[in-house]
Amino acid sequence: MSNRFEKISRFKDSSFKIFGMFCTFFGLAMLAIFISSIFSEGISRISWDFITSYPSRNPAKAGILSALAGTLWIIVITALAAIPIGIGAAIYLEEFSKKSRLGKIIEINITNLAGVPSIIYGLLGLEIFGRMMGMGGSILAGSFTLALLILPIIIVATREAIKAVPSSLREASYALGASKWQTVKSTVIPSASSGIITGIIIAISRAIGEAAPLIVVGALAYVPFVPTSPTSEFTVLPIQIFNWVSRPQAAFLVNASAGIIILLGITFLLNAAAVYLRIKRTVKY
Repeated sequence: MSNRFEKISRFKDSSFKIFGMFCTFFGLAMLAIFISSIFSEGISRISWDFITSYPSRNPAKAGILSALAGTLWIIVITALAAIPIGIGAAIYLEEFSKKSRLGKIIEINITNLAGVPSIIYGLLGLEIFGRMMGMGGSILAGSFTLALLILPIIIVATREAIKAVPSSLREASYALGASKWQTVKSTVIPSASSGIITGIIIAISRAIGEAAPLIVVGALAYVPFVPTSPTSEFTVLPIQIFNWVSRPQAAFLVNASAGIIILLGITFLLNAAAVYLRIKRTVKY
């Protein structure tokens, strides 16, 4: 009886392994087909003129300069707003807050907020930043909306990185006479820096590809100028790509493919930086 049960268990394990491998390879194959199709259509369109030109009704003259500038503005301000608040909140919740029912409720809500659809954050940003605070469809409104979007991701990633720090490091710091804050600042945070940096870059990578909340806040589909201040109107690469995809001319689809390649390149560079920094910091500590 036991031998039969073992055979059934082994069969289930091997079957699930095969099924998992099939799903993995199927997903990778679909991704490879999608990326190869995008590259075959858009790689020939990428040029310096494409990067430095403004959008146009003529697909041969259209470019991504205003969208690229808007994306850079949005990401910089989003990072400046979200990173200090996210790291500070994570440090407080993990190291200084008391374990209470209220704390547990806050932790559960932060974890759940990481899975809320981005369109909800767009509606929230429209009401708070766009209308109540009078920012309208400016870069500031879009940046603060995306900051709300990635805050839960940064908080959760930072807390997990802090949890991974061995308690022996804290005890050694206390044994040397360090205070709670000195231990956190000089021991815990440096030891958890690789995980914190990885979480931040992954969160920013998500913000780069978001279009729905920015559309709700009031980002424009056509911007023939480069934003010059945080109060300027703007567009971003995902919205510009969506605008081109919605056009009936086939040439605009080529432009959209070229824009997707550039957006993918930025995302891959950020993720590569996250991997590099994680390996470097892990080796160091």
